[in-house]
Amino acid sequence: MDLHLLIDNLTNPALLFFFLGILAVQFKSDLEIPANSAKFISLYLLLSIGFKGGQELSHSDFDLEIVYALLFGVFLALIVPIYTFFILKKKLTTSNAGAIAAAYGSVSAVTFVTAISFLEIEKIEFGGHMVAVMALMEAPSIIIGVLLMALFRKDKSDKIKMGSIIKHSLTNGSVLLIMGSLVIGFLASEQQAQGIKPFTTDIFKGFLAVFLLDMGITSGKKLKAFLKKGWFALLFAIIIPLINGCTVAVVSGLLTDSIGNRFLFAILAASASYIAVPAAMRLAAPKASPGLYIPMALAVTFPFNITLGMPLYMCIIQAC
Repeated sequence: MDLHLLIDNLTNPALLFFFLGILAVQFKSDLEIPANSAKFISLYLLLSIGFKGGQELSHSDFDLEIVYALLFGVFLALIVPIYTFFILKKKLTTSNAGAIAAAYGSVSAVTFVTAISFLEIEKIEFGGHMVAVMALMEAPSIIIGVLLMALFRKDKSDKIKMGSIIKHSLTNGSVLLIMGSLVIGFLASEQQAQGIKPFTTDIFKGFLAVFLLDMGITSGKKLKAFLKKGWFALLFAIIIPLINGCTVAVVSGLLTDSIGNRFLFAILAASASYIAVPAAMRLAAPKASPGLYIPMALAVTFPFNITLGMPLYMCIIQAC
């Protein structure tokens, strides 16, 4: 691994604030970000990324590479939950296996945002259409996870309302906001975009640092209880993202020559949802344990990806 990339990443102020949040929990500090403030910041980050992605897309030529990128993203969101479900089913219940598989097939918007910050630090360009790819990857994995649970569950008495699950996965706040912002950014002229640039761009990294501080606090609270659940979930939460990220870092070279786009594909493949999927699983899999699939995604996979994963995937891409 390129030591320069690793040091740049680990000394990123936003990432250091994430570690500060974890330390605050270990020191039993009363440091916390108010829930309403954290929610506002998460909405702001999605709005900003979506709007800037729309602006980039409006300046890009719509070609086959964009179509292939969208199709490849959906393919990843379909295939990852299928293969991970059968690995998980060997050790866990069908409900837990389905919920975790859906989480790892879906994506983490916060990991994506952090990855974009990493690219900006390294001054590497990426396509605005990658925001649309991220948004499209939310719903398919949730639907596949629910279908797998329905096919393999022993108790067939409880009917799963697939219609409401599909509707929820397509209209949940994060997907709706980022897609809506993407469209608005696409429609806005360059002059209009400049008018709100201080909001969408200039303060972005500061808000990201505060949000990662909150993520660190949340992760720190969940990590201790999660570690008591055994080694299987912990190893899965590191090894599977590593396999997905490294594989896609190589394979994505068949689709595009853009280092930035390949890197974002790798991050999307390696990340796991801890917002959209848990919300959907409350409806679809009430027997699945949130104390298992949320800490796996948030307290293990997320820190791994933003510390070691990102420089590793970038090294693989640059070497290929």
